[in-house]
Amino acid sequence: MNTTDHFIDDIDLKLLDQLQTDAARSNVALAEAAHVSPPTSLRRVKRLRQLGLIEREVAVLSADRLAPLIGHGLTALVEVVMERQDAGRLDDFEARAVAEPAVQQCYRVSPGPDFMLVIHTRDMPDYLALTQRLFTSDANVRNVKAFFSVKRAKFDPRLPLPSRMPSV
Repeated sequence: MNTTDHFIDDIDLKLLDQLQTDAARSNVALAEAAHVSPPTSLRRVKRLRQLGLIEREVAVLSADRLAPLIGHGLTALVEVVMERQDAGRLDDFEARAVAEPAVQQCYRVSPGPDFMLVIHTRDMPDYLALTQRLFTSDANVRNVKAFFSVKRAKFDPRLPLPSRMPSV
């Protein structure tokens, strides 16, 4: 791809914003919302995928509606402090954390702890088993502080996008 392939404009921003809201809508509806023709919409969305700007499309499940069927589960926000912060040890812990299905989000942060994790397990025994695998068995993990969610007031995976591309 050449450098012009990496350029995005206001129409691309509209398409990306619409897809973040509902990626299941038809191409015709997406084109209408972005004020472009369906072939233009299709071509641009394909290009945005090729550029890696659309990483993947997933269904966002309703935790509240699923709870009566499968239980609420346990959500923890976990601070992890490492004994040594060399790149190799941080990379090793990060690789183990992201490989755990219960780890929904993993961030390297600064200052403060080295990692912040968002973890969702079925129950406390599952959480304890995860702590054994991820924290207790790693001699480089110095401190773990978990905060358990009692209520989720908001969850929104969308990235805020400008309505127009900034002038350069």
